[in-house]
Amino acid sequence: MTAAAAAPPRIKVMIVDDSAVVREVLSAVIGADPGLRVIATAPDPIAARLKMNADWPDVIVLDVEMPRMDGITFLRQLMAERPTPVVICSTLTEKGAKTTMLALSAGAVTFVTKPTLGLRDFLQGQAAEFSRIVRDAARARPRRSVVPATASGAGAGAGAGATVSALAGGEDRFPRAEAMARTTEQVVAIGTSTGGTQALETVLTALPRVCPGIVIVQHMPEKFTAQFAARLNGLCRLEVREAANGDRVLPGRALIAPGGRHMRMVRNGAIYQVEIFDGPPVNRHRPSVDVLFRSVAKVAGANALGIIMTGMGDDGARGLLDMHDRGARTVAQDEDSCVVFGMPKEAIKLGAADRVMPLGSIASEITNLYRQDKK
Repeated sequence: MTAAAAAPPRIKVMIVDDSAVVREVLSAVIGADPGLRVIATAPDPIAARLKMNADWPDVIVLDVEMPRMDGITFLRQLMAERPTPVVICSTLTEKGAKTTMLALSAGAVTFVTKPTLGLRDFLQGQAAEFSRIVRDAARARPRRSVVPATASGAGAGAGAGATVSALAGGEDRFPRAEAMARTTEQVVAIGTSTGGTQALETVLTALPRVCPGIVIVQHMPEKFTAQFAARLNGLCRLEVREAANGDRVLPGRALIAPGGRHMRMVRNGAIYQVEIFDGPPVNRHRPSVDVLFRSVAKVAGANALGIIMTGMGDDGARGLLDMHDRGARTVAQDEDSCVVFGMPKEAIKLGAADRVMPLGSIASEITNLYRQDKK
C-alpha cells in the first residue's frame, strides 16, 4: 500500500496589532482555518521583530498605527531586508485610507478594512473572506518598495446574474472597423489587482505629461481610490484623478475607476467619456476589469491599447481577448515582474496578449503608442 500524501504545511501567520481584541479575534479566525497557523502575535513591530528572529512568518497581518514604531516604518524596513507578504488591517476612514495607500506603495500585498465600532462582530462575520485573503497573500512575491525613504508616514464569469456584455454597455455587438476613424484619439485601458498599486505607480510616474488618455481599474474598495489617485497625481507629470461620471478621456489624463462602482468607456461623437455606475460584482469584483475592457473594445477597437498587470484571479482576461479580437494592441505583464501572476497568466492562456513584457517596459509601450498616433 502506498502511504497517503502528506498534507501541505500550514501557512505561518504573524499578527502585529496594538489592540488586544484584534489579536485575539484574528488569532481565533485564522486558527480555525486548517490551512493557516498563527505562530505569534505582537503589540508592535519591535516586539514582532524579536519573535520573527526565531520563526519567520509566511504572512504578516499588520496594523499601521502602533506605539514605539508605526507600521509604515516597519514595512519599509521589512521590504528592504526580507520582502514578506503583508496584509494591512486598516480602519475605513479618510485618514486610514491615506495611510493604507502609503503602506501599499511601500510593499504591502493587500489590505483589509476594519470598522471603528463593532470590531469583534465584524471580524468574526468576515472570517471566511479574511482567511481567503491571507491564503492568497501567501502566494504573492512582494517586491522591494519603490517609495523614497523620506516619504511620510476569481470566478469564471459574472457574479449575481450579471453579464459582462450587459455591464459593458448593452448589446454584445461591436461597431464595424470602418466606423473607427483613423484620426480618433488613441486610448489606453489598464487592469490590475494584487500588487497593482506599486505597478501603476511604476508605470504612471514614468510617463511624460503628454501621453494617450488612460482608463484604469484597480481592484479597491470605496474610500480608497480617491486617496490613491490623489497620491499618484502628486507623483506624476500627467493628471491622475478618481473618475467621475461623464469625465472625458483626454491625452495627459489618467482616470481611475472609483472603488465599489463599475466604469465603462463610451463614445460621444468624436470624444471618449466614462460612465460610472452601480451593478452587481463581475468576477467577484466591482469595479471589474472585464467591464472596462469590453467597453473599450466596443467603442475604440483598433484605437486602443489594453494592458493587464499583476493580480489574483482572472478578471480582465476575457475582456482583453475582446480588445485583441477587435484590433487593439494588447499587453500582459510578465511573470517575473508580477507580485501575483494570476490575471496576466489567464489572459496569456486565452491568447489575448500580443506581447508579454516586464513591468519596466510598459510605460515605453504607452508612449510609443502616442508617438505613432501623431505621425
